[in-house]
Amino acid sequence: METESEPYVRLATLRQLHQVVANLNTARSLADTLQTVADGVLTGLGYQLSCVNLVRADGDLVVAAFAGDPAAEALITGRVGSRASWDRRLRMGEAWGDLRFIPHTEGWVLVDDDVPQWHTDGPEPRFEDEWHPLDRLYAPMYTSGGQRELLGVISVDRPRNGRRPGAWGREALQMYASQAAIAISNARLRSNMQRALVRLEREQQALRASEESFRQAFEYAPSGMAIAEMGGDQHGRLLRANDALCRLLGRPAAVMRRYSFADLVHPEDVGTLLRTSPEGGRAELRLARRDGTYIWVSLRNSVVADTADGPRFLLTHIEDIEERKRHELQLAHRASHDALTGLPNSAELRARLSARLCSRPDGRVRATAADAAGLAPAYGNGAAYESGAPYESGAAYEDGAAYGGAYAGAYEGAYERTYEGAYGPGATGAYEYEHAYRADGFDFGPSGGAGAGAYDGHVHAVAPVGEIDDGTKGLAVLFCDLDGFKSINDRFGHHTGDAVLIEVARRLTAGVRDGDTVARLGGDEFVVLADGLGAADAADLAVRLRNGIIPPIRVDGRAVRVGASFGIGWAECGMSVEEVLNSADQRMYMEKRSRAKVQRRAG
Repeated sequence: METESEPYVRLATLRQLHQVVANLNTARSLADTLQTVADGVLTGLGYQLSCVNLVRADGDLVVAAFAGDPAAEALITGRVGSRASWDRRLRMGEAWGDLRFIPHTEGWVLVDDDVPQWHTDGPEPRFEDEWHPLDRLYAPMYTSGGQRELLGVISVDRPRNGRRPGAWGREALQMYASQAAIAISNARLRSNMQRALVRLEREQQALRASEESFRQAFEYAPSGMAIAEMGGDQHGRLLRANDALCRLLGRPAAVMRRYSFADLVHPEDVGTLLRTSPEGGRAELRLARRDGTYIWVSLRNSVVADTADGPRFLLTHIEDIEERKRHELQLAHRASHDALTGLPNSAELRARLSARLCSRPDGRVRATAADAAGLAPAYGNGAAYESGAPYESGAAYEDGAAYGGAYAGAYEGAYERTYEGAYGPGATGAYEYEHAYRADGFDFGPSGGAGAGAYDGHVHAVAPVGEIDDGTKGLAVLFCDLDGFKSINDRFGHHTGDAVLIEVARRLTAGVRDGDTVARLGGDEFVVLADGLGAADAADLAVRLRNGIIPPIRVDGRAVRVGASFGIGWAECGMSVEEVLNSADQRMYMEKRSRAKVQRRAG
């Protein structure tokens, strides 16, 4: 028998080893590579049986390839041995470099463990280095690099020469195991790459399908949709707008890309837009159309995120709610406005008054109904009114009767200053009530004083003192009651009466400023709220409004005429809404009674 020490035997073995190593790199898949490793042991290293055990993800080893015996291959391929049993085997026997040889004298204890095994019968060895049927030789395969991790184990059996391998044979098996480990690692890498490429292609196909579905859903959605940038200098700029949004706003898609929502939103709704959260935020606001009009829409936001870079785009769904808003506004208007005249009703009037009042008085003098009990005729001689004399010249009021000196004389000495209120009865010294507020009504009382907190920064409603204009501007409340309306209503019917009320409402509204309020309290009673007026201004306004009501009103070809009595009250912090209205109402009745007395004296 030829021995491996002969040079030509070594050379032949080296050639065979070179050939089988070259074959390792030609396998196309991991399974082919594993089988090539098992076959190479037989063709290149001179063994009759070989088995490749591969480490699984859970650490156990599975029989991945077998060569030399079809029966044994069918029996043990795919079977698993535990990692603990394999670690035990790789610590037993003799260490031949990286190889591990377990002679039959020690290996008998391994017969019943869970590692898949195949044994062939044979004669007992006659020589010391002769191979025994129960001898075991393992060639561990480790990953290359700094950390050597077990990749698998090649187990071999039955050398063709019947002898245990010498130094050259051991070196050749160890070299082969090292090359096999590289080939298996490369095959795994190729397999992983192929699977990754297949998975990537599937994901790309799914992504393309998803993008196409989104594009179609975006473009053909019945309601508006837009995609805007998030972050950076172009934050909020529209990137895409679907056809429904373009039609809604009357702008082509190319033009929409020049804007952001902040450019399109109504100026009064910019704060609402800025407070709307990008993720899940909802808002109802107005957007500008191409024709300059605004339309009510509902916005719903969501963020299109990138797992690597974070939020990328803002997806906004825009729904047309113009019709709903119109109905809501109509319902709100009906609830707060008079159905006949369209003026604010009693509830709306009280709400607007209440918004200007607080429960703490301003510290200025305040008139009550009792103070006004002895009023002189405030509106003077009523003869001109009854006779229908023109009011434009104001001659009928020159005797100090019309909103003027009579008020000043009647109210002189009628008020007394009180310091009771937010600081309590009898407050004196640095916290005296008149020092708690500035003359313009802004609260600058001590931050720790009584009443501080809820009213800090509140603009207090103040009232002029008497009828002499001292420069104080306040909220005037003009209570108007029509004179002669009942007779018109009774004589000509409710249709004519309604027409008169509508015309009076129109004339009152035309006679006030844009920011003033004209409300119908009920029946033939109206109230005007005019802020920022002094005593003379309020008297002037009452004259103008009264003169505006006097001219005849034509209804169904018939001319009818009504007069008006005005009472001027003042809304002042510390008063309730009812107190304010009652004060103005009582002054109106005093004026009406005083004119009646003048008419009797004149008659």
